[in-house]
Amino acid sequence: MPGREIIWSARNLAVTSSSIDSPLTGRTILVTGAGGSIGSALCGVLARCDPEFLILLDHSEHALHEIDRRLIAGQGRKAVSILGDVLDDRLLQEIFARYRPEIIFHAAAFKHVPLMERNPLAVIRNNAIATWELAKAACRHSVSLLLMISSDKAVNPGSIMGASKRVAELALLALATPNTRMSAVRLSNVLGSQGSVAPIFEQQIRDGGPVTVTDTEARRYFVSMEEAVELIVAAAELARGEKTPAAARPGGHASIFIPKIGEPIKIIDLARRMIRQASDKSNKIETAISGMRPGEKLSEAFVFAGETLWPTANEKLLRVEGNSTLPTEEFMRALTLNVQRRDIGAALDAILKLVPEYSPSETLLANREFRGGVKTA
Repeated sequence: MPGREIIWSARNLAVTSSSIDSPLTGRTILVTGAGGSIGSALCGVLARCDPEFLILLDHSEHALHEIDRRLIAGQGRKAVSILGDVLDDRLLQEIFARYRPEIIFHAAAFKHVPLMERNPLAVIRNNAIATWELAKAACRHSVSLLLMISSDKAVNPGSIMGASKRVAELALLALATPNTRMSAVRLSNVLGSQGSVAPIFEQQIRDGGPVTVTDTEARRYFVSMEEAVELIVAAAELARGEKTPAAARPGGHASIFIPKIGEPIKIIDLARRMIRQASDKSNKIETAISGMRPGEKLSEAFVFAGETLWPTANEKLLRVEGNSTLPTEEFMRALTLNVQRRDIGAALDAILKLVPEYSPSETLLANREFRGGVKTA
């Protein structure tokens, strides 16, 4: 935000403890990725919205145990923790039949960019295909709203993680109906989330340095965890009631939101600020340039060149509109088959046709398992 100090500390993770008056009150809500850093913070806020019932879904036993222990166990909350995969169709059918969720917050995603460059099929499956299947199930069971947490890395993606998130956005635009609205909110780097640079810097400072930065010109947008959750809930409330100007066309019952945000911050400036604030020995802790990692870009953006921005009823959020090619059932069936066959080349070809703005990294193109399609030279 303009003029706002972005400083890492424990207070960035705090979410207000006061009760929340929300249109989500009295609703049955499903949260995928409920044990993740953002998902668990979101669940804490949703629990204070007094939902009719809260369903927590995650495929990590450890993560689900932690959120269950903190939020549900021994507190008598109207909630259930379910260990499982969004792509487990029978499990989804059971959840919808038994609990009948009205609203879905889709936070489940793989997001670590360099790691996903080495595991492209996993991130396509988990981010893109799973979102498509979840959205179809939501339509079949008349869920009123599905809101996905997206990323600024979905814009002009330079990583397979970002490209998979863009496919997921397009899936929502393709499948939304008047009865089942679908939305995404693009977030920037969330301070305190798993893999965020701030806790990594904090650990490096405790170890005496050096604090490693990829490039002196690398810039990122940052929000605190509290701000991120506030934006997610606000986007859901907007999506439930907002009518888009093009509601009759495909994607007209879906919205993509972005936060109103100031200038990006140089990562090296964040590192130096944290070093100064850490201790009296800060002058002895150095920074080191490690070089850009596979899939990373010097800077991110919130909108594509062809997208336009519209104001919303919430002063902190803007709605994005643009014309894009939307995935079809045939396209997603073929993409799923390519992933099952472990054909990286065919899967990447398909994504490039749908997301022509995507620039695959050299690491991905040089993958030994790569076959067909995209040429490396």
